[in-house]
Amino acid sequence: MKITIEKGNKVALVFGASGLVGGFCVHHLIASPIYKKVICFGRKKILVQHEKLEQRIIDFDKLEDYKNLIQGNDLFCSIGTTIKKAGSQTAFRAIDFELPKQIAHIALANGVDQFILVSTADANSKSKIFYNQVKGELEDEIRSLPFWGTHILRPSILLGERKEMRTLERVGMILGQGIDAIFGNLLGRYQPIKAEEVAKAMVAAAQKLEKGTYKYYSDQLKDLSNGKRKLIE
Repeated sequence: MKITIEKGNKVALVFGASGLVGGFCVHHLIASPIYKKVICFGRKKILVQHEKLEQRIIDFDKLEDYKNLIQGNDLFCSIGTTIKKAGSQTAFRAIDFELPKQIAHIALANGVDQFILVSTADANSKSKIFYNQVKGELEDEIRSLPFWGTHILRPSILLGERKEMRTLERVGMILGQGIDAIFGNLLGRYQPIKAEEVAKAMVAAAQKLEKGTYKYYSDQLKDLSNGKRKLIE
């Protein structure tokens, strides 16, 4: 089964636009001739203005009050935090699992066609590492929903300027870039990747014409962002 993508006629919904990947995603959605409108949902406005962009300020603790606003074709979700920033495992789970889960269920009920999710390379609901476990549980939940298209992006270490960067993340970024530069694609799915490449891959993935559920690791994401489609069902 295939759908028709009409140039200039799709509506994109974005959650997480204030983040590193989400910000780039908004930029590329606005630049794409495929989308006639880009709607961002957040607690505060982002510093972007464009005739195609609508910003809707919402209270995520009362998401049901805004459910009628979550209507469009493709929903891009890059919501995420850290346990340190959230303050506890419970608070982290509320942001990284409960909130995207609620968004996905509302979107599905409103007839949204596709859900594009930024996850992490080692997401696994059976992992002993809490962070990876929560990310895996969210993936399982999203995959269980009957969207026309479900795209799960699993980047490794993200390259790009961000307000906060953990020490181990910074060390991994430097080592990963060094190995990648010397040995090429030795790290495969675990190679560092630019946040903008992930964002470009999100937009590209949403243009796939075949129905299904797909996941992409760093190496596939780089190819996808450059126009080479490598999909894993």
